Amino acid sequence: MAQLFVVHPENPQIRLLKQAAELLADGGLVAVPTDSSYAVVARLDDKAAADALRRLRGLDDRHHLTLLCRDLAEIGHFARVDNQQYRLLKMATPGPWTFILEATREVPRRVSHPSRKTIGIRVPNHRVTLALIEAAGSPLMSTTLIPQDEDDPLNDAQIIFERYGNQLSAVIDGGACPLQPTTVIDLTSATPEIVRRGQGDLSALGLA
Repeated sequence: MAQLFVVHPENPQIRLLKQAAELLADGGLVAVPTDSSYAVVARLDDKAAADALRRLRGLDDRHHLTLLCRDLAEIGHFARVDNQQYRLLKMATPGPWTFILEATREVPRRVSHPSRKTIGIRVPNHRVTLALIEAAGSPLMSTTLIPQDEDDPLNDAQIIFERYGNQLSAVIDGGACPLQPTTVIDLTSATPEIVRRGQGDLSALGLA
């Protein structure tokens, strides 16, 4: 059964997040609030955890898992970014945006798209999420917590705990999140392509 960690959304208790990070290190899945909706995260280099993420969501291996990074510099370690892409990323991070970029060799194959060798990547604007990434010591694999065969993400930690308590190692309750997932923008072509509209004002990025 999952552990439930109740943390302050603006000043999360690091002691509790370190406990959650230990569960990730042991191969567990953890539900965490973000600036878009709740997400389920796992350790980056854990194949079994990546498979468990996909099973929980009912996803196949063609679906991008997203890397949650601490900052723009960390994005450059896992994705190839040219000057034009960098300017857009600098405007957009941190924030509720997921960018599809060409993956570097640092990204495990199970995380990148199997045929395109691309990766979804973002820097969330949420103190709890960023503190968990810091406690884990590296970016985390993630997927928006949208129940299988449903359209809307979950944003209530107690409901997540009741529905997924047997499939997760922990649920971090940092308060309610928005009910929209991130906006997904594909930057692998000459012109940015909006793959999914969600949180965030596209006009702020010059893409409306």
